[in-house]
Amino acid sequence: MISLKESDFQRTVVAYAHLRGWRVAHFRPAMNRRGAWATQMTGDAGFPDLVLAREGVVIFAELKREKAKPTEAQMEWIEALGQTYVWYPSMWDSIEELLR
Repeated sequence: MISLKESDFQRTVVAYAHLRGWRVAHFRPAMNRRGAWATQMTGDAGFPDLVLAREGVVIFAELKREKAKPTEAQMEWIEALGQTYVWYPSMWDSIEELLR
């Protein structure tokens, strides 16, 4: 799983989370009128990739391919939210355990 693209990694995490009964929110980018990819949202950029919720527990997770680092805007959200995870494909065992 280590060589996964971020989009493939995300699909894997979402599928496993659903399998384990988590509700999942992700805001997908779409092509705008100028032909550029953008995520429609109001507010500050850098919000974590996934919000997972089950039985009163909420997890914010930023997904990264191996060796990639969160951007400055993502780090600002991570710090503001507190308990936010940055997950890499190599962390699959601990992700699986947390979502169990």
